[in-house]
Amino acid sequence: QVQLVESGGGLVQPGGSLRLSCAASGRIFSNTAVGWYRQAPGKQRELVAQIFAGGTTIYADSVKGRFTISRDNAENTVYLQMNSLKSEDTAVYFCNWVYGRVTWGQGTQVTVSS
Repeated sequence: QVQLVESGGGLVQPGGSLRLSCAASGRIFSNTAVGWYRQAPGKQRELVAQIFAGGTTIYADSVKGRFTISRDNAENTVYLQMNSLKSEDTAVYFCNWVYGRVTWGQGTQVTVSS
């Protein structure tokens, strides 16, 4: 059974940084596109960053230039470095494959507030 475990969230002030991690068991990240998604209260889940097997990355306009997605194939882990955080980045963050998604993990809460 494939499992996803996200971690690294927390409370941070505007302008601060966080690094999220997502570890997978039962399926490897390296051979297809993987993404970080987020869901804010009252809003639909959205894809904010994705990394393809060859290393190409794509970002939503709302996070471009501030977030960086990366992957450690040896550890089967995907990361999201988030800098210059804004209050509108507050959400629960999830990882999953972009194609052929599996059951969502529990996510990790990111709260940006002073």
